[in-house]
Amino acid sequence: MVKRRDEALSGTCRLGPRRPISALGFAAGAVALWSSNALAGKTLLANHPVSQVQFLQFAGAALVFAVIRSVSRDRAPPPVGLSAMLVATAVGFVGLVGTMVLQYAAFASVPVIEANLVAYTWPLMVAAAAIVLENPRRPALLGLAAGLGLVGVGLVISGGRAHFWLQGHPFGYLAAFGSALCMAFYSVAVGRVATSPERLLLPSSLIGVALTFLWCAWEAVPWPTGADFALGLYLGAGPMGLGYYFWAHALKLGGSGRVAVIAYLTPIASTVLLTLSGERLTMTAIAGAVLVIGSCIAVGMERSEAGNHG
Repeated sequence: MVKRRDEALSGTCRLGPRRPISALGFAAGAVALWSSNALAGKTLLANHPVSQVQFLQFAGAALVFAVIRSVSRDRAPPPVGLSAMLVATAVGFVGLVGTMVLQYAAFASVPVIEANLVAYTWPLMVAAAAIVLENPRRPALLGLAAGLGLVGVGLVISGGRAHFWLQGHPFGYLAAFGSALCMAFYSVAVGRVATSPERLLLPSSLIGVALTFLWCAWEAVPWPTGADFALGLYLGAGPMGLGYYFWAHALKLGGSGRVAVIAYLTPIASTVLLTLSGERLTMTAIAGAVLVIGSCIAVGMERSEAGNHG
């Protein structure tokens, strides 16, 4: 009897570490895919309108979510009640459609490397939400890091240019900031929704397919072919489809602890890739990028420490 109990406890101990390890693996996979998003998007937007790029993205993502749903072992019934269904739909729509449409509107309007940095300030917004919702151990440190990150956003947007609000495309920066807000909302809300990621995201991706198809039909421009067509589907199946799926699983498995740190590697990796592709930042924007990335890392380490302490 005692032996069996010891074996059961031993089995529990062996299974315990697998949960954070699985969460870290999902989060790392999401970051690896997201890091290629800006570079691939920049390549496509050089020759194709946002509407076509977005349609291919949502089509690729919908295929991925449909395949995952068909092989999923989750046979739980869908959310019961109109309010539960509306909440799940809103989380998926804002998180997927809102984030990606605004992000690519920003990519098409301002330098991609700058739009990318602003769009990836969503971890700072998650930190701000944590101060309000999670009663963190050191709210002042989180607030200071988030504040410095927002100062960095201002420097990235200005880029050392005088009267920057009167030059360029301020809509692009607002769209990037809106994209960050949508992703922050998704990251906070998805862990609080009982619906599985594929069931949450498939309807939203199908809505995105329908909306962007109508957008493409209205613009009536030639469709991409060959490598560009394949790259567009990759953006949907990879960064959008599997990226969101992996991230949702990571958050559900343990996003408030060590997993949170992984997310803050995304702006670093994507900025490095864009720089290698020829994108450049002014010295002022570089200082802002350092503030953004540094504050993201500080927030991630603080949330990781809080998660481990809990």
